[in-house]
Amino acid sequence: MESIDSELAARIRSDIIYGAYGENERLSEARLCETHNVSRTPVRMALRLLEREGIVRRGEGRGYLVQSPTVADILQAVQVRGHLESLAARLMAQSADRAVHLPDMARAIDEIDRFVEAGRLDEAAIREAQGANKTFHTTILGACGNEYVGYTCAQISHLPMLAVGSMVFDRHAADTPKQKERAIFRLRLGNAQHRVIYEAIEKGDPVRAEGMMREHSHTMVEYIQTFEKRDGRLSVSDLVAYSGIDTTA
Repeated sequence: MESIDSELAARIRSDIIYGAYGENERLSEARLCETHNVSRTPVRMALRLLEREGIVRRGEGRGYLVQSPTVADILQAVQVRGHLESLAARLMAQSADRAVHLPDMARAIDEIDRFVEAGRLDEAAIREAQGANKTFHTTILGACGNEYVGYTCAQISHLPMLAVGSMVFDRHAADTPKQKERAIFRLRLGNAQHRVIYEAIEKGDPVRAEGMMREHSHTMVEYIQTFEKRDGRLSVSDLVAYSGIDTTA
């Protein structure tokens, strides 16, 4: 169970990302207390947490100012996470006990394959696919043998598209048969990359595992950049929408 300050920080963070507050707007403790029906102590603790994340910053004198993440921030963070996950794949391929964790990865791949073959893009199917994708990626992070890799990923996981195992879904993917076909093809390609990563880890090939994971992570960056080409007014809240269903809900 989350502490009240962590839960409050998540709610304030969400409000900031969705644009409830303007850039550089001063956050009033009194207003936050009233909005969230809490005392000043959890508000202050939540703001300190958000300051460490870079979502808010201290203003001159007392109080905090909103420091909203930008699309460029998200793209940079996705690249960082890609390098961390590539390192994790390499380390897992070198691990002597990697075979213990392979069945979880194999089941995740099979689940996504079933989703792709069914050709569904409804909420339930997307949630199932995202859950399997999360299992695949968290298994690698947990089995790599370096706790700092997972810890560092966690420090940026609050940003849109940065939770481990995030999948992106164009909001218009199901509008036409052609768009749906394109979205399903992208998922099929992503899961094919999963299978190559799995096989490289299984065979103990760290170079192949690292290289394919890096390529896999770049796919997300390229997909986001495709959105930018189509809509120059892309916002962070758009990226939240592209992130699909929250599997923790």
